[in-house]
Amino acid sequence: MRQLQSRREWLLQTATVVSGAWLAGTSWLRAAVAPTAPVSVARCLTYDPAELLATMERMFDRIGGLKSLVNGKTVGIKVNLTGGPESRVNDQPVGDTHYTHPQVIAATVHLIGNAGARRIRVLESAMSTAGPLEEHMLRAGWQPRDILGAAANVEFENTNFLGNGKKYSRLKVPNGGLLFPAYDVNHSYEDCDVYVSLAKMKEHSTSGITLSMKNNFGITPASIYGSGAGKDEPDENSRSSRQMIHTGALQPARSAPQEKDPKSPREGGYRVPRAVVDLVAARPIDLAIVEAVRTMTGGEGPWVREAKTVVNPGVIVAGRNPVTTDAVCMAVMGFDPMADRGSPPFETCDSTLRLAEEAGIGTGDLKRIEVVGSRIGQVRFDFAGIRKQRRAART
Repeated sequence: MRQLQSRREWLLQTATVVSGAWLAGTSWLRAAVAPTAPVSVARCLTYDPAELLATMERMFDRIGGLKSLVNGKTVGIKVNLTGGPESRVNDQPVGDTHYTHPQVIAATVHLIGNAGARRIRVLESAMSTAGPLEEHMLRAGWQPRDILGAAANVEFENTNFLGNGKKYSRLKVPNGGLLFPAYDVNHSYEDCDVYVSLAKMKEHSTSGITLSMKNNFGITPASIYGSGAGKDEPDENSRSSRQMIHTGALQPARSAPQEKDPKSPREGGYRVPRAVVDLVAARPIDLAIVEAVRTMTGGEGPWVREAKTVVNPGVIVAGRNPVTTDAVCMAVMGFDPMADRGSPPFETCDSTLRLAEEAGIGTGDLKRIEVVGSRIGQVRFDFAGIRKQRRAART
């Protein structure tokens, strides 16, 4: 694990004794300490494979290329397949609304394979099933062979359970963590040399937004962190969701590290952003990709109670740092990446980006982020304006 610089450690220690209000008012201090990295932005209007491949290859080249990152290595690609595959927004295909689109997955696999990856593993903790990830995709109307055939040595693993490993991997959070000191996860997240978060650009009902960092929330297995998880040991037959982390009403199986402070707030807006930052610190993201060729507004999936629409932003964002990547995504969505609790999209939650800055993972300050390719203003799609209108209509 990377050791944070002493100045970052000082800031983290100081944050525990100063008031949250004072720290929130010194966003310049947080951003000045956290690292930065370029972010590539591109217009992409369709899921046509030729357009995707050409667009994404140019994007990766602008941030240093893939070969130096993946050549000869095992690459894990965490995709976003949230919710059941039969759930639909306005009867649209799941890849057009709340799942990472299968053509984007295939294009990513193909380009990583061409760059010399030795082994490519497509990973997701598929909801409510211990079955193969391929079956989950088939239920969504996909053809897994299109992804498997996009490069040599491609595999799938459902990481919601022990899977093909002999034991769970324990990922320790540097500096002790915000919610848990460590997390027990499927072996796939430790066994890869390079880790890619391949996410969908969306709002989120609990954490405000879901981008490359929030995608990491899905590495927690239901067998340990699901509401129906085992009490002492993981339940490999659990079919539950991760409401345990959302609400704190239950604790994970006793075989796993327990929560640091059981008296901390029992609300999702406090807990989920902290769990996300813990998980990103424990399993660093080497390449963050967020696609929004088509997506949805109103939340992360069909179950969200707000009004939902299917939209066509026609944009893809990628970077080597997940915080800088998510900051640019927020700006593309019309939100302020430096916003904090009480301001859109964090009206009822803490900002994952702020917490990630405090943990020394990356900066959300656009002034310190080099944007290459398309300018933010050229590709901006006003999620923020749609959100404001939607919520005004409710009152």
